Amino acid sequence: MERATGAVIGSAVGDALGAPFEFGTAGAFSTRFPGLGDRGEMGGGGGWNAGEATDDTQMAVHVAESLLERDGLDLPDIFSRFQRWAADDPKDIGLQTEDVLTRGLPWDQAATAHYRGSRHAAGNGSLMRATPSAVYFAPGGQRATMEAARRIAALTHGDPAAWEGTAIFHDLVRVALNGADPLEHLPRTLAAVHPDHRERYAVVLAPDWHPGQATEFNGAVWPCLGSAVWALRTTRSYEDAIRAAIDLGGDTDTVAAVTGGLAGAVHGLASIPTRWTAPLHVPLPGGGGRILRLSHLLDLAHRLAS
Repeated sequence: MERATGAVIGSAVGDALGAPFEFGTAGAFSTRFPGLGDRGEMGGGGGWNAGEATDDTQMAVHVAESLLERDGLDLPDIFSRFQRWAADDPKDIGLQTEDVLTRGLPWDQAATAHYRGSRHAAGNGSLMRATPSAVYFAPGGQRATMEAARRIAALTHGDPAAWEGTAIFHDLVRVALNGADPLEHLPRTLAAVHPDHRERYAVVLAPDWHPGQATEFNGAVWPCLGSAVWALRTTRSYEDAIRAAIDLGGDTDTVAAVTGGLAGAVHGLASIPTRWTAPLHVPLPGGGGRILRLSHLLDLAHRLAS
């Protein structure tokens, strides 16, 4: 439970911390907050209020609530929740996700139609929201959690590369929740990846890979996941991992959200500074005007892990 709550809260905290630095330069977070323990890191900026989580966590909450209320995976229900969220004027929404959710097509056709038309659907938008489902499906074992990840990812992302990246994340969280080292387990996780995508992920998840070697912007699923694993591998605490992730620049909220899910699962809830969790809140478009705070997210995490 300590690791499960750490994963869910850790992802939301990373999202909120990274949001003000999105599309900024590398090193901006440490330049503004040079010392560990600096106050004011959750001060907001860039259109975000202090402690405000973005679409990453909003969509993650909708996935979590569907899993709990529907007692398992109900893909049409998740898609409907996403549609209501998109129609309720969220402060931020990915271009691809918005296109898929507003096409007026059924849940099992919209993402495919987008991919067929654009051939570009390997963004990190399915990865950013995956922590709650990773916690929920972890007890089912590797095959079950990776397949659930693929199916949820496919609701908005037609490119199988996004499915496989989300599946890898699910399995790494599963391993961490069981108290093992997800980095040591990577070869076994990669062995379960579809052969068409295994080599590409093996490159970005290799021990000697650095985000500076990425051939795509970290808004794509491969460098986003690779950057999160790099941040986990090269640090020894949740706080250091999040700082490293945000300092990469680029799509900082999502890279930090993915990093936070992994680092929270590894280091546990107690590793997340209270100065970061206290102001955390999640406005929830499509959720009846609710604003979720730490107590709500902790309850959600407990129910997912139970």
